[in-house]
Amino acid sequence: MSRLPLRCVLSVALAAAALVAAPIARSAEAAEAAETTVQNAAHNKRLVTDAFNRWAAGGSDFFNEMLAPDVVWTIAGSSPSAGTYRGREPFIARAVLPFVSRLRTPVRPSATRIWADGEHVIIHWSGNAVALDGKPYHNDYVWIFRMRDDRAVEVHAFLDLVPYEDVLRRIPGKEAA
Repeated sequence: MSRLPLRCVLSVALAAAALVAAPIARSAEAAEAAETTVQNAAHNKRLVTDAFNRWAAGGSDFFNEMLAPDVVWTIAGSSPSAGTYRGREPFIARAVLPFVSRLRTPVRPSATRIWADGEHVIIHWSGNAVALDGKPYHNDYVWIFRMRDDRAVEVHAFLDLVPYEDVLRRIPGKEAA
């Protein structure tokens, strides 16, 4: 029976130890990454929830507070109001202000439900207001935020564009004057 040199035995033992340790290290890294994702999700959910609560209580700075200056906001659909807005200011100027200028009361979120997964926050909410002509406005929304540095950098918005565009068509805006 031949004997292996001690150096060979040590090499085999070290290789075996590395094979056992590698999955353990990867498992620990995966657990740490999962914990970080859960913490980020909880943080992002809290930020968005708090901002919606301030808005519902009468705040009016939601978009400036929550949107990154270079946000990419996409309104899903095939109507004239659907499309992608690049930047917070162009979004507010082209999608928010023309609409809110036709309202007697501001849209306030209610029945808000919020979920978060890592950098994504999903908000399902209802909004009600009264238009300048006295007719009610109601819509249900789903917004999906991708968060970075406590701000939404990308948003996908889903809503019924019929009542939104009805307000835009029915009530003359400043741009029509």
